[in-house]
Amino acid sequence: MRLVRAEGMKQGAKRAWSWTIRLLGVVGAAVVMGCSSGDPGARTPLNSPYAAGAERENVMYTAFTQRSPKYLDPASSYSVDETPYTYQIYEPLYGYHYLKRPYELVPRTATRIVEPVYLDEAGNVLPPDVPGERVAQSVYDIPIKPGILFQPHPAFAVDESGRDRYRHLKPEDLEGKYAITDFPHTGTRELTADDYVYGIRRLATTRVVSPIYAHMTDYIVGFKEYGDRIRVVDAELRKGLDPTTRDLPWLDFRQYAFEGVEALDKYTLRIRVKGKYPQFKYWLAMTFFAPIPWEADQFYSQPGMAARNLTLNYWPVGTGPYMLTEYRENRRHVLTRNPNFRGEPYPCEGTEEDRAAGLLEDCGKPTPFIDRIVFSIEKESVPLQGKFLQGYYDVPQAERGEYGVAYLVAAGDSQEKAALYAERGLKLPTTVETQNWYMGFNWLDPVVGKGETPEQQERNRKLRQAISIAVDWEEYVTIFENGQAQVAHGPLPPGLLGYKDPPAGANPVVYDIDGEKVTRKPLEVAKRLLAEAGYPEGRNAQTGQPLVLNYDAMGGVSPAARSQFDWLQRQFGKLGIQLEIRSTDYNRFQDKMRRGVAQLFMWGWNADYPDAENFLFLLYGPNGKAKHGGENASNYTNPEFDKLFERMKYLDDGPEKEELIARMVSIVQQDAAWMFGYFPKSGGAYHQWVGNGKPTQMIRNHLQYMKIDPELRARKIAEWNRPVWWPVLLAAALLVLLALPAWRMVRRRDRAVAVQSDRPARSPA
Repeated sequence: MRLVRAEGMKQGAKRAWSWTIRLLGVVGAAVVMGCSSGDPGARTPLNSPYAAGAERENVMYTAFTQRSPKYLDPASSYSVDETPYTYQIYEPLYGYHYLKRPYELVPRTATRIVEPVYLDEAGNVLPPDVPGERVAQSVYDIPIKPGILFQPHPAFAVDESGRDRYRHLKPEDLEGKYAITDFPHTGTRELTADDYVYGIRRLATTRVVSPIYAHMTDYIVGFKEYGDRIRVVDAELRKGLDPTTRDLPWLDFRQYAFEGVEALDKYTLRIRVKGKYPQFKYWLAMTFFAPIPWEADQFYSQPGMAARNLTLNYWPVGTGPYMLTEYRENRRHVLTRNPNFRGEPYPCEGTEEDRAAGLLEDCGKPTPFIDRIVFSIEKESVPLQGKFLQGYYDVPQAERGEYGVAYLVAAGDSQEKAALYAERGLKLPTTVETQNWYMGFNWLDPVVGKGETPEQQERNRKLRQAISIAVDWEEYVTIFENGQAQVAHGPLPPGLLGYKDPPAGANPVVYDIDGEKVTRKPLEVAKRLLAEAGYPEGRNAQTGQPLVLNYDAMGGVSPAARSQFDWLQRQFGKLGIQLEIRSTDYNRFQDKMRRGVAQLFMWGWNADYPDAENFLFLLYGPNGKAKHGGENASNYTNPEFDKLFERMKYLDDGPEKEELIARMVSIVQQDAAWMFGYFPKSGGAYHQWVGNGKPTQMIRNHLQYMKIDPELRARKIAEWNRPVWWPVLLAAALLVLLALPAWRMVRRRDRAVAVQSDRPARSPA
């Protein structure tokens, strides 16, 4: 028994040492796996979003952080997290030139940007320069390029005899099918004008949530009446069905026409618009006006499809450069090059900055350049940033414009980060967005508003001008926007027709202009205006009471908000004005704005399309929020401005329109309708191997023009993520130190047992 025990202890020592060696191997392997070697045959690094070796493929890797897109159906899609997919998959009639500024419309599936034909009430053709008030209808006849094909899709699949394969399925036929790629057969067909007709008609149904339908009923002839009719038809189709069912009979919009939208022939789309509305052309650049093939609508309307998420919201069908080939909800989405895409050429014109940045080097080459775009979930920002800096993501988030700005700010705050970004060769271009933030004066307020009498109007104007001079927006941008914004001199941001850079576009009420030099007016000028307004040193000249103004803030009192409030109070304090902060939640704030009871407030606007009208309508009197429910939140009114706006909104781009815009901007500058605030910047964050990146929130099909240098990416990933061996050696040493005492103890016990077993056995007494 003693011999058996001794042998067991020897085996135990061997097992202990064996497990020690194995543990060292595991630790070493884990460290090596956590660092990419750049070897295509290596195992997948622990922190890489893709398999080792994939960095050598012509694939762009990016991330999303919240959830999967909710709507990929173009009738519903509008959110910024949806557009990276929809604008690559669908093609509206128009788009924007990728590089030109101001923004310029270009045809996508249309052969050209058309000018409408104007008709009077009797249907007679009017001359192109007719005053807008005389136009009863604007008729757009839009020619479509022949030969454009839809992406491969099972909705178009037919068998050898020409019968469709998948548009008359039974629920049991869907067994094992949860993605479009589960259908083995696909087909395609040519895009026609009828596909655009079908898509526009479909906006009217309650089966999809379309944010544009109500707005378009004001413009497209007969659209509201058509929507009312479709609701009746839909109710008949739903009769007797469970209200909660997702399986609804197909509503075939080919059977229900209306005069506002029709196909004149295979390649000509006609849209009738009420009156004259030059801005309508910009709506045709949005995916709301994307084509929908009736076959796809029928395909997805079959029983059992919705329960498997086989719908347009998950699996869109388009003619664009990419198609969706993988949808793993809240995990991963993949766009793959559409093999049927015609190869639209890369633009050859741009700004001098574009030329210097190499953005014109691919002039005329067919797009897209990238084979696949992989979107992976990253719920936390720290891992996302870490993987981006390691090279595993080419851009952090394709749709977001804050990353480049954030990296620039971080580099400005830290020499270490600045050196790292420079060493990594990060490209961080920025652009001023078609967006503004302003501080509004409520023109319904007796103190800061319009005023009842001419004398009071003049005093109130001088008060607003004094405050506009005193509030230093240059300082605000430096402190709270980290310098990544442009101080506004008027309501129009750069990139729009009518915008002028200072000094030509400088606000003469707030700034002194000396040649090319533009400086904010001295505080003494503001104090003089304040006294002329009846508030010398910030006190009422009649009563001696201090001037107290109320600022309504949209949000709680966070530390960041408190610092902004303190800054604002100091700005008003320069004039002796007391600023009371009334902070509330956003719903309560909106209610105050609807009722017109907020005295001072901060708000912003992001343009739907790049036209001056989309900003100047924020100051149009009949658009007042309190009285008319419009977007004129300050309730500003000026008869001259309103008259000019009514003329300007009918004008096509050109010198006359520019002249009117300049006059309107001058009016609101003199009135100090707003403190014009600033225009935010957005910025791209691209690795050195990413080409043709130009940040903008206006152009959404940007991924079509970007490119990747996979070999450079592979080299840099290998260089930046070389295996680090010292942790392995350190771990090995620590494990040896830990295991050695145990091994020695086992050896001593083993020897003791062996000696004892060699002693002669005693005879029994």
